[in-house]
Amino acid sequence: MTATLILSLAEIENRAATALVASHVSPENARAVARSIAFAERDGQPMVGLSYLPTYCDHAACGKVDGAAQPSAEVLAPSLIRVDARTGFAHPALALGLPLLVQATRRQGMAALAVGQSYACGSLGYFVEELAEQGLVALMVANASPSIAPHGGKAAFFGTNPLAFATPREGRPPLVIDQSSSVVAKVAVIDAQRRGLALPAGWALDADGQPTTDADAAMAGSLSPIGGYKGASLALLVDILAAGLSGSHFSFEASSFGDCEGGPPRTGQLVIAFDPAAFGGATFVARTENLFAALQAEPRVRLPGERRLQARQGNENGIEVPVELWELIGRYADQGSPVAHKGGAQ
Repeated sequence: MTATLILSLAEIENRAATALVASHVSPENARAVARSIAFAERDGQPMVGLSYLPTYCDHAACGKVDGAAQPSAEVLAPSLIRVDARTGFAHPALALGLPLLVQATRRQGMAALAVGQSYACGSLGYFVEELAEQGLVALMVANASPSIAPHGGKAAFFGTNPLAFATPREGRPPLVIDQSSSVVAKVAVIDAQRRGLALPAGWALDADGQPTTDADAAMAGSLSPIGGYKGASLALLVDILAAGLSGSHFSFEASSFGDCEGGPPRTGQLVIAFDPAAFGGATFVARTENLFAALQAEPRVRLPGERRLQARQGNENGIEVPVELWELIGRYADQGSPVAHKGGAQ
């Protein structure tokens, strides 16, 4: 069995922030990224938590992402905000833009935030839940570097291009839907490749466009879109909304999130928020609770995000982290990314 440690949310956040700062990320930006990593661990999403932290650190050290970038915000119209991430992490850019989005939504009833020239943002659910906790309904999309072949094609063209949705609930955390346009997120394939594991059938295609369970072949090929051609259409929609409206690179133009080649990916995110009260929704939350109750009337039906909330509840007294991973993060915290020591920093 794998040896593990039980750690607090604060311990995870602090060590993640220290590792990022040691890898050329500014303290303010490091804290924004580290907080999302800690919350991913809390919610049982380790592949966008500590497991992904070394990649963040390596990319900051090699210049794939500018760890010291200072995002700038511009109010284009009463309900439109644009943030330029300046090739930095999406997390501080969103931290700058979301309060402005909330203010605009309260005034206008609905508003949109476009983040451009950005980098991967991890779990989209993390950001939309923040809005739903303030009583808003939120939808977010983000594009990514190529992973999905278009319907009928062989070469990866679209990113996993996730979308997330959140809505407030009565006396419970918000309902959050967070999913990619692919059958599985690419981090899951990367994790299987690192561990030498076979992939479940239906996850990926090889370079010839044939189904494969070999992680190496999948990395050389593409991920299967969710629902076949419908998933590819969804990836296209996200590409247009996230990159097109923010003036960022479309997926096929973006450099890989998986290595240090090609410079910053310059991808984008779009967040749209709605204030139910502005739509005359005094009973909005109560009515959605009726919807959820009717949906769960069948014994084995559950709402999206229930596993995440169960993990959160189970981690209230501490979060289990593999000792090997914790020691790796410790080396990053002490020495920074090894990429910098190889002359990879720009």
